[in-house]
Amino acid sequence: MKFAIALFAAPSAPSSRRALRFAQTALADGHEIVRLFFYQDGVYSAANNLVSAQDELDLPKEWREFVQSAKLDAVVCIAAGLRRGVLNEQEAQRYNRNAVNLEAPWDLSGLGQLHEAAQLADRLICFGGP
Repeated sequence: MKFAIALFAAPSAPSSRRALRFAQTALADGHEIVRLFFYQDGVYSAANNLVSAQDELDLPKEWREFVQSAKLDAVVCIAAGLRRGVLNEQEAQRYNRNAVNLEAPWDLSGLGQLHEAAQLADRLICFGGP
């Protein structure tokens, strides 16, 4: 089965961890993930400047390592990212900001990427929706 996965919740929310475990299990069971899409507060899972407490799971790090090792298409919504200060180098320059906190393996793109993923997948699974 082909899955598209959308994450709406911040890394501190239980649904963020569930989304990661679902994605890991789906791949381990032989399924395909056509795209991960991080939207609303889910964009914080892609930011490389978050620091987790020492006794907590570092979910942004876990997501980054998972995306890199599985070579997944991982997209951060550009509008949600800009509103929350999650910027790649290009957007930081565009808006004259000196803080870049979004790097590979993440792509910054529009909501159309979620729509396309839903069309390519057999199932769209959303975690932490409104």
